[in-house]
Amino acid sequence: MQDIAGKRRKELLSQGFRDGIPIGLGYFAVAFSLGISARNAGLTALQGGIASLLCVASAGEYAGFTLIASSAALTEVALMMLIINLRYMLMSLALAQKTDPKMPFFHRLIFGGAITDELFAINIARPGLLEPFYYYGAMLISVPLWAVGTSIGIAAGDILPARVVSALSVALYGMFIAIIIPKARKSKVIACLIVICFAASWCAEKLAFLQGLSSGTKTIILTVVIAAAAALLFPVDKDAEGKGEGGDA
Repeated sequence: MQDIAGKRRKELLSQGFRDGIPIGLGYFAVAFSLGISARNAGLTALQGGIASLLCVASAGEYAGFTLIASSAALTEVALMMLIINLRYMLMSLALAQKTDPKMPFFHRLIFGGAITDELFAINIARPGLLEPFYYYGAMLISVPLWAVGTSIGIAAGDILPARVVSALSVALYGMFIAIIIPKARKSKVIACLIVICFAASWCAEKLAFLQGLSSGTKTIILTVVIAAAAALLFPVDKDAEGKGEGGDA
C-alpha cells in the first residue's frame, strides 16, 4: 500500500511539474520586469528574490516596490498588500471546497502560501478533490522561476545601461495593458471604470487638498472607493455569469 501511495505521489508531482512549466516561463518574463522596478526601489537581487518567494503576485509586488521607492510607511505597504491581494482569499475559499476534510493542516498551509491566478486555475479545473502533490509539482517550477526572474531582473538592471533599464521598465506597463484591454473590450462597464481610474488618479495628484497625503495613501483610498462604488452600481449578474461559463465550456 505504501508503494502504491508513493507511486501516486510521484505521478502527481510529475503531472503538476509538467503543467507548471508554461506557467513558470510566463512568470519568469513578468518577474524580470518586476525586478527592474525592484532595482529602482533600491532592493538587491537577494532581497527581490526573497520578496517574490513571499509574495507571488505581480500587482501586489509592483505596488509594494512602488511604495518602497516612495518611502511609504510600513502600515501603508501592509494595507495596500491586503487590499490588492484580497482576491486570493476568495480563491482560497474556492480551493477549500475541493479539499478532503481529512487532509492534514500542513498541506493547506504550504500551498495556501502560493495561490496565484494560474495555479488556482489548473487546480480548480481538475476533477475530484484537490491533490496536494499535484499542487506541489506546479509550485516547484513556477514559484522558483518567479523569484529567479525577479533577482535576474535586478541584477540586469545593475549591469545594463540606464537607457536600456528605462526601456525595460516600460515592459511592466505593457503587461498591465495586456491584462486590462481584453477585459475592457468584453465589458463597457470595465472600460469605463478603467478610464475613471486613470482620471481619478490624475485628479488625486493635482487636487490641492490631497497634496498632504502620500501616493500610497491616495492609491489605497482610490482603490477602496472606486471598487466599492463599482460593486454597488454594477453588481455581477450571477445567473448570466453562470450561463456564460457554461457556454464557454
